[in-house]
Amino acid sequence: MSNLLDSLIKKEKCISVTGLGYVGLPLALEFAKHFKVIGFDINQERIALMQKGIDPSKELESSAFEGCDITFTADVADLQLAHFHIIGVPTDIDSNKVPNLNPLLGATKSVASALKKGDVVVYESTVYPGCTEEDCLPILETISGLQGGIDFKYGYSPERIVPGDKVRTLTNILKIVSGSDNEALELIAAVYGTIIKAGLHKAESIKVAEAAKVIENTQRDINISLINELAIIFDKMDIDTKAVIEAAGTKWNFHKYQPGLVGGHCISVDPFYLIHKAKKIGIDPQVIAAGRRVNDFIPTFIAKRIVQSLIEQDKNPGKSRALVMGVTFKEDVSDIRNSKVVDLVRELMDYSIQVHVVDPHGNPNELAHEYGISLIDQPIGDYDVILLAVGHKEYIQMSVADFEKLSKDELYMFDIKGVLNAADYKNYWRL
Repeated sequence: MSNLLDSLIKKEKCISVTGLGYVGLPLALEFAKHFKVIGFDINQERIALMQKGIDPSKELESSAFEGCDITFTADVADLQLAHFHIIGVPTDIDSNKVPNLNPLLGATKSVASALKKGDVVVYESTVYPGCTEEDCLPILETISGLQGGIDFKYGYSPERIVPGDKVRTLTNILKIVSGSDNEALELIAAVYGTIIKAGLHKAESIKVAEAAKVIENTQRDINISLINELAIIFDKMDIDTKAVIEAAGTKWNFHKYQPGLVGGHCISVDPFYLIHKAKKIGIDPQVIAAGRRVNDFIPTFIAKRIVQSLIEQDKNPGKSRALVMGVTFKEDVSDIRNSKVVDLVRELMDYSIQVHVVDPHGNPNELAHEYGISLIDQPIGDYDVILLAVGHKEYIQMSVADFEKLSKDELYMFDIKGVLNAADYKNYWRL
């Protein structure tokens, strides 16, 4: 294995990264500052953009591509040129909230077709404990005709990328690494240690590393669900949840989570992987499932409060118009995957409310393709209610007068993210 490391350093052999999304692309480019890299993705259109130094996810500047020894390709045959393979494809859930491993298993088949004796395969995709060894390894062995742990090594190093965060970037986040045996672990640690400045944590097994990743977001999901449930209770009692959190936060051991829509491809997805695995081994998890139910209910709750507000204004919801500002899953990013704002928009439409959606970061074609929802270029005004759904910097910088210009009558502001100053508004609501 030390010979492989030497060959990588000397660029006699190279690294492949399969899956060039918000996880794989930054990783591939960072490695390409030190090693020879093959960046593989099945999406030819994305590859064409990256070959021009453009990040399709709009997370990286063109300067990130400079000085990188990397070849972008959609040709699976090019993977045969690599000896250290990294797989970082998305892992989502299907319509029944069951883990969708198709992209992961598909990527595994691609890498398996290129495996040679002495190669190493490392997974970064979020999975349930046991997935690497129970679901992926058999595919690697069957297609390659090689035996894992003997003919090739394998490991797991979960991604910890935070979309939109320009401070906690890839190299500044401590990295968990694990391997099929100690030799694999040390090699994987040495390769990642080349780029990770924050240090490494060597997990005692692949399952430990898998479990550590999946509970990171499960813990956050449960904590936010508690605050969301409290927000529902306090709203009924006419108590400002944000004020309660600020007051409680004066104690040193209180954790100040905020209520809100819990979407995206991590926090709202990962718990289902753990739930799935738990049920397979005969355990029906209660707390994790309850947290998911509460957070998934929030779009419905908000929609009902908006309808209630319209009725209190003596307005017919079916003849009312709402402006939803922001539809991406978090502020200042273009990613719309599993955005709960979409759920909120659909809930409002179910009440026959006419909904207009704007977002300076969202891609209209992606939104229409994925959700059948149209983005308008600019608000047209005369809205009965305005929803600040995502705290994009463009919206936070708007004044009360700016919002009033968009309102039909008296301004009714629903600040879903709780980023505005409540005292500035006569009719204001937040979770």
